[in-house]
Amino acid sequence: MDQVLFDFDHVVITPWKLIGYLGAFLFTARWFVQMYATRKSKRAHLPMMFWYLSIVGSLMTLSYFVWGKNDSVGILQNAFPAVVAIYNLFVEVRHRHHEKLAEREAA
Repeated sequence: MDQVLFDFDHVVITPWKLIGYLGAFLFTARWFVQMYATRKSKRAHLPMMFWYLSIVGSLMTLSYFVWGKNDSVGILQNAFPAVVAIYNLFVEVRHRHHEKLAEREAA
């Protein structure tokens, strides 16, 4: 995974860098998803896609820093958001499940 895919004027692109770039793009894209959801609902809102993009983006950049670059600062910087996003997604899924059960019992 360390082979050079592209070399543009001393900017070297490897498969690990592509994974890191894609992870950073996905992690950033979550804010555009959140902004769209907020504009649509006319109130601050974090849709489920926000958490999915957070998890995938964090894990991709984390994998880049673990195996591609071996950088402890990048590892710490991306491990914590991944854990928080996984926790928040779990809480949201559990909340939605309880709401559905309450609706069924009320009916």
